[in-house]
Amino acid sequence: MQKLYRDHALVLRTHPLGEADRIITLLTRRHGKVRAVAKGVRRTGSRFGARLEPFTLVDLQLHAGRSLHTVTQVETIETFAQPICTDYPRFTAGSAILETADRLTDDVVDPSARQFLLLVGALRSLASGAHESSRVLDAFLLRTLALSGWAPELRVCASCGTQGPHHALDVSAGGLVCTACRRPGAVAVRQAAIDHMIFLLAGDWQQVDAADATVALEASRVIADIVTWHLERGVRALAYVER
Repeated sequence: MQKLYRDHALVLRTHPLGEADRIITLLTRRHGKVRAVAKGVRRTGSRFGARLEPFTLVDLQLHAGRSLHTVTQVETIETFAQPICTDYPRFTAGSAILETADRLTDDVVDPSARQFLLLVGALRSLASGAHESSRVLDAFLLRTLALSGWAPELRVCASCGTQGPHHALDVSAGGLVCTACRRPGAVAVRQAAIDHMIFLLAGDWQQVDAADATVALEASRVIADIVTWHLERGVRALAYVER
């Protein structure tokens, strides 16, 4: 990597460093996840402190370091903070989206920038209010799992490959399982909830928006279980999402 480089990035989280600086965790379009120091941004007269807040899409210049990079220039491309942070359901869903993105991404370069574009699309949809916030969250969780290679098998048995429909979910097996492969601990799931998850993965928003609230809730619980299994601990922000 060149010492000085530019990229588009989404701010995932921040935390203070010293008296005036912050460490910013960014998901960049071409360089994966980056941790960088923004010097002096906590001072009142900072030129770009407000631009480096969560839910903000920025064009920035960074100086590469060994472990931490340094932010040298920042321009705001789009901010999703105002519509998201002023609405509790959107804010909790958005916080869960950022936390999951932070946990599931690393500094490996993604040539197609799929994870970055998926995150931008999810936050843009959340900010617009075009769809219910919890359903935007569920769609993001399933699709980001798919990009990580952990998409649940919803059409055939995850253990033996027998064609469905199947109605028992075994998270450790990787999805739905048939009666012969079902083990203790597998959870019964209604077909309507399975179909809802298929529509979420496919981005079929006409079907997703039309789903019954109880069906969406059942799918949400299943999705949260799958995410928790793969991350080996829960996404803290999910506990505050209104279901």
